[in-house]
Amino acid sequence: MSAGDLRFRTATPADIGAIVGLTESAYRGNASRVGWTTEADLLDGQRTDAREVAELIANPNARLLLAEQADRLLASCVVERLVDGDACDGYFGMFSVRPEAQGNGTGRALLAEAERIARDDWHARTMRMTVIDVRAELIAWYERRGYQRTGEYRPFPYGDPRFGIPKRDDLRFEWLVKDL
Repeated sequence: MSAGDLRFRTATPADIGAIVGLTESAYRGNASRVGWTTEADLLDGQRTDAREVAELIANPNARLLLAEQADRLLASCVVERLVDGDACDGYFGMFSVRPEAQGNGTGRALLAEAERIARDDWHARTMRMTVIDVRAELIAWYERRGYQRTGEYRPFPYGDPRFGIPKRDDLRFEWLVKDL
């Protein structure tokens, strides 16, 4: 499977079930182990649900962006506009690539499209994201795309099963940032 002929579009409510299924397959359970972005060794439980996806689709300051090939959903992400007075930054999250499509450029292309939206449509100065800081391979992937570690952390939401059930007690998020 190659990343050629990708088509990008904004998700609609009709896509909710497919997005939840894709996201779960990329992060949780044995299916996620086919790819390299799995969190199966760190977390059990869900990564997202229909309610969260519906809220993101309805959010006027966010776009749930889809990457499709031949009408098959391969990847999705959320790009959100963060406004602070006259300044604007982008936030990138819930990045999911179908496990068998990982490593072929699909994720790189979707990330570039999310950055384009933030930069060109919203005039964002930076793109920000959080990554579980023990995910060294994933952080290295983002660093190769121009993101920098900030040393700023946010606690993992222990006790809230909407974010998964941790298998270890040292999880936290680190902020990564890239100038656009």
